[in-house]
Amino acid sequence: MSQEDTSDRLFNPTEEHAMLRQTVADFVRREVEPQAAAQDEKAVLNQPLFRKLAELGLLGITIPEEHGGAGMDAVAAVIVHEELSKSDPGFALAYLSHAMLFVNNFYHCSNDEQRARYLPKVLDGEWIAGMGMTEPGAGTDVLSMATTATRDGDHWVLNGTKTYITNGCEGHCFLVYAKVDGRITAFVVDRECPGFSTSNHIDKLGMRGSTMAELIFEGCRIPAANLLGEVGGGLAHMMRNLEIERLTLAAMSCGIAARCVDIMVRYANERKTFGQPINRYGQIQRYIGDGYAMTQAARALTYNVARDVRADRRARIGSDAAKLFAAPVGKQVADWAMQVMGGAGYCREYPVERLWRDAKLLEIGGGTLEAHQKNLTKDLTKQLGS
Repeated sequence: MSQEDTSDRLFNPTEEHAMLRQTVADFVRREVEPQAAAQDEKAVLNQPLFRKLAELGLLGITIPEEHGGAGMDAVAAVIVHEELSKSDPGFALAYLSHAMLFVNNFYHCSNDEQRARYLPKVLDGEWIAGMGMTEPGAGTDVLSMATTATRDGDHWVLNGTKTYITNGCEGHCFLVYAKVDGRITAFVVDRECPGFSTSNHIDKLGMRGSTMAELIFEGCRIPAANLLGEVGGGLAHMMRNLEIERLTLAAMSCGIAARCVDIMVRYANERKTFGQPINRYGQIQRYIGDGYAMTQAARALTYNVARDVRADRRARIGSDAAKLFAAPVGKQVADWAMQVMGGAGYCREYPVERLWRDAKLLEIGGGTLEAHQKNLTKDLTKQLGS
């Protein structure tokens, strides 16, 4: 078997995966790339374009077909995030918040009545969704969250604030974690719930094709039927969904890196100094060669882990390792691409500076690099006794 066949089997394990990649790549080239720079300037989500993702069946990529989804797996989710991020990582982040943090998470901890109420509208893009976990005083330390929920007759009353929430400005519904008698519990909160509001858009360095805001709960009353699963079951939901979140964030970094390698190769072949293309110089060759190798290594790890990520099986070691390794790759390769391009790479006329800004978030969001190092040390140490 040739190296190309082996590579294709890893990154496109089935014909369906290969078709998905081609469909998304065509959509990105046709629809996403032309608007990416303008949306970065505006710092708003392109909602009409986002709703076109529903037409492609991507908003429920991991949801069974009988419930309106595409019925695909974590590898498919990785493919979509990688391809979208080659042109607009901010738009991909909005997609991740909707399709992974809300839709995928919601599906696996909801009942039939809740699915009937929410899935049709989030799968067709009528409602944009997100997830509220991070708080002003509790990021990685989720057990220290201060948002509370108290039962009051046919309602739950929420008090607290979530911050740095992607899709916070335009989102209609959010999967929110709060403590009930000290136990982390999951709820769905709709924008029209009394006592719920969002802050103004929080301006940010990168990923500007998506918005970010605070979710504010001041005596927010939500129907008792909006409790997801059991009281105290939210932590298990959260940990399960963090695995596919980290995997898709790793895929976003791979997409950024792959685009930057392509930019480097093309630019270095066309740009001439002292009468020859700059790809004849050893330092440029180092940036291109190392950038390509690092990108392929990150992709291989991410896709290999994706094969084992399922809702019914834990894969925390793999997902932590994939994001720990892959997240810095996008930023590093973007930095090398900027170095290869010199002043041109530093200018907004070209996409490298935007991709460079976008890449930094992947070392922070969905768990910091330090959190992944801590988790891996803890879990690998536990394995010594097993």
